[in-house]
Amino acid sequence: MQQDGRAQVPREGVSSAIRAVGLTKRYGDFTAVDRLDLVVQPGELFGFLGPNGSGKTTTIKMLTGLLEPNEGTAEVAGFDVWREPLAAKARFAYVPDEPNLFPKLTGREFLRFIGSVFRVPADVFERRSRDLLTLFDLTDSIDDRIETYSHGMRQKLAICAALVHDPEVIFLDEPTVGLDPRSARTLKTLLRRVCDSGATVFLTTHILEIAQQMCDRVGIIQQGKLIALGTLEELRERGGHAGASLEDIFLELTGGAESAELIEALAEGERSGGR
Repeated sequence: MQQDGRAQVPREGVSSAIRAVGLTKRYGDFTAVDRLDLVVQPGELFGFLGPNGSGKTTTIKMLTGLLEPNEGTAEVAGFDVWREPLAAKARFAYVPDEPNLFPKLTGREFLRFIGSVFRVPADVFERRSRDLLTLFDLTDSIDDRIETYSHGMRQKLAICAALVHDPEVIFLDEPTVGLDPRSARTLKTLLRRVCDSGATVFLTTHILEIAQQMCDRVGIIQQGKLIALGTLEELRERGGHAGASLEDIFLELTGGAESAELIEALAEGERSGGR
């Protein structure tokens, strides 16, 4: 565990922040994630995209040690999540799409609990928590019980808790869901600064505009298989989509373009019928 409140440096010789090799999860005859190979570098803001049910959340849960894979390995900061769970988990934070907080605690009590788990020194904790609560406009409600918080307030508190111990790697599953526009913009700016300082962010989102604006690279998963990986320019070059948006590429790769054409055809029919 970290003793001084600073993000620990990955062990010597480790170049990747996140590494998945052959990561596989099956439920009976159904394969949710199929032999996923993926490397995310330190300082990278990585977007993990895919349609509903494609395996995004299952992947995150395997990478964070919440779900044991049937095959393959997962490493965070050079530590195997299953063989060295304490060392790995000391170095990352995870915010699920629906944070499960302690409703009877106040926001301040919850943050202090997280700070104590990661052994953040009191002076460092006070400074970081004060700055984060101010950023996300939670200062006035921090001494209220979490059960009184709205969904958006709980989401913001969970994000503050994830960042208060200055982790090396941050996993975020749909982090902007429930956030008001101001808070969403604050989060985007903050995550960029976190990565620029050397930490790594791995996030899922259905808002492709956010992914295009924020992410250094993206991976696209469909039916449990990684079907595309790279920067926006690399994806454009490989698919021959010069100037295309991430949304256009995503829809083309996942079959969503056909739905868009059908919607346009239906709309054209409505316009013609109304004349």
